[in-house]
Amino acid sequence: MSEETKSLNFIEHIIEEDLSNGLPKEKLRFRFPPEPNGYLHIGHTKAIGISFGLGKKYNAPVNLRFDDTNPAKEEQEYVDAIKKDIAWLGYEWANELYSSDYFDKLYNWAVQLIKDGKAYVDSQSSEAMAEQKGTPTQPGTNSPFRDRSVVENLDLFQRMKAGEFKAGTHVLRAKIDMEDPNMLMRDPIMYRILHAKHHRTGDDWCIYPMYDWTHGESDYIEQVSHSLCSLEFKPHRKLYNWFRDHVYEYAKDQLPLPPKQREFARLNLSYTIMSKRKLLRLVEEGLVSGWDDPRMPTISGLRRRGYTPSSIREFIKKVGVARRENVIDVSLLEFCIREDLNKTANRVMAVLDPVKVVITNYPEDKEEWLEAENNQEDESAGYRKVPFSREIYIEKEDFKEEAGNKFFRLKLGGEVRLKNAYIIKANDVIKDENGDIIEIHCTYDTDTSKKVKGTLHWVSIKHAIKAEIREYDRLFMHEAPDSDKDKDFMEFLNPNSLDVKTGYLEPSLSDVEVGERFQFQRLGYFVVDEDSTKDKLVFNKTVGLRDSWAKQKPKPQQKQQPKKQQPQRPAISIIQQLGKKYTNLPEEKQIRTKAEIQELAKKVSYEELEPWFGTAVKKAGTRIATMITLKVLLNKGLERNDAINEFIAKALEDKNELLVKEASEV
Repeated sequence: MSEETKSLNFIEHIIEEDLSNGLPKEKLRFRFPPEPNGYLHIGHTKAIGISFGLGKKYNAPVNLRFDDTNPAKEEQEYVDAIKKDIAWLGYEWANELYSSDYFDKLYNWAVQLIKDGKAYVDSQSSEAMAEQKGTPTQPGTNSPFRDRSVVENLDLFQRMKAGEFKAGTHVLRAKIDMEDPNMLMRDPIMYRILHAKHHRTGDDWCIYPMYDWTHGESDYIEQVSHSLCSLEFKPHRKLYNWFRDHVYEYAKDQLPLPPKQREFARLNLSYTIMSKRKLLRLVEEGLVSGWDDPRMPTISGLRRRGYTPSSIREFIKKVGVARRENVIDVSLLEFCIREDLNKTANRVMAVLDPVKVVITNYPEDKEEWLEAENNQEDESAGYRKVPFSREIYIEKEDFKEEAGNKFFRLKLGGEVRLKNAYIIKANDVIKDENGDIIEIHCTYDTDTSKKVKGTLHWVSIKHAIKAEIREYDRLFMHEAPDSDKDKDFMEFLNPNSLDVKTGYLEPSLSDVEVGERFQFQRLGYFVVDEDSTKDKLVFNKTVGLRDSWAKQKPKPQQKQQPKKQQPQRPAISIIQQLGKKYTNLPEEKQIRTKAEIQELAKKVSYEELEPWFGTAVKKAGTRIATMITLKVLLNKGLERNDAINEFIAKALEDKNELLVKEASEV
């Protein structure tokens, strides 16, 4: 097996298997289908990266399709913002499409379902329908309008479209099964009446298709080969397939490829909200300045904060593609932007909490322009000139009148090196009436070869330019702000997430452009904000030079505890290991290994086993071990479903005789 094959994620394994089973490579087609009801956030970047990454890997087109089925919440502003964000991330889409492009076709297919007795108009209230829906453990009951005649359903549906009825009086429902264990299959709504102006179709329609009906059929119309979505849509797959299979019978001559839905774990980030509805609430209540507030996890907010497309793409690469939900620490995202800016951002000097230093032995009318390296990580960055004079600013925290031996900054009687300049020694201080230090008197030494432990950044007061500095912190204090069912996520807002101050910068920054990024030496990375003008510069702090939050987390108490036994490996993990070498074992050892797998299978749940159904064709041993385990679960009473039947059917058609034999015995 090649290294490239080993590194495939499970979605790529599915695609490779489809290709090996006869799907022409030129039929591969992907899409990213956002709803234009808010701005994209960091969670969306995973789905974007997966779809566009597959497009690049297989040289296949990727559509950008807006699932715009709810005019009450959707706006052109969101469409424009989404396009801008995806382009900024560095991705190009093959076609810009809209589900609203397909409203006529979707309506005609709905009419066909009514004619075939597969859909009906329900005239109950939403409360009555919800009550009849049942619960996950109790079946639903049929609507009293479920057996309306085809003629009556067609008449009512046409009149719904014509605008004769008020919102809430009628809906169109698919006629499936009110007793299905999957509640999504209990006669789901396909159309509702909504008298609202659509941002593209205007007032042409007053009935709008529901997401589950629109989404899959839009995939089918576009001949998307693999419909990729996050795990919360896994229960929807059965309904996706039901709609797809019925419509396929209406259009298979023109649209021969039925799409396949597959799910991956979405991106969850600590200290972050990933709900567009909740993010909109922050905007509407004025708790942030807008969708692009640098504290927001939106792509536009990250861009304004100074994040780069490459840092976000690298973050998504590190997160990877998984089948199970997990929470990624936001510090990984911050690590990625630090790594990127460390290589690309020029170093400059800025003082954000200044105290005045007077170098008493430096001539009052003298100034020098000293050479400073722009970026030691980039030889091509070159050098710049910084001015030096008798009076400079340093950071207040960089000076103490008295300090111990471990304080390597400036103290009375002590020496430090000024970055790119001289060595100074603190001799005296001047204080105001409150006892606060307002001046530090120093002398300088031109012998820069001396060894001193501390190096400080500084700016010449005479030449410094003022700027507004916006220092941002995490918007929420809680690692999972929307996880507490008894508390509103707003209760976890960080009251200190924004600190605005005046900074003093070296004069090389006087002609910067919006979006330029710099490292303020010893302070962090900063970007020029769009609020900047020629008369007033504004910088946003992107991230510190190191993870300051790691220090704030309470450290576990160091207690002597008895050594614990190593936890046993999960049975499914051992089965997987046994399966890897199964096909290479002699027959006698295969028999013993099979018996071992059968014993381990008694400790495995279906939820643990199901992800292995998508194992690549080349991994025959793993598929055999999965089939042996599945057989044990079925013998214990596991009910068959579509995924099991599909797995067995593919195994029966496999080239590996051992796998075919095991499958034929199920």
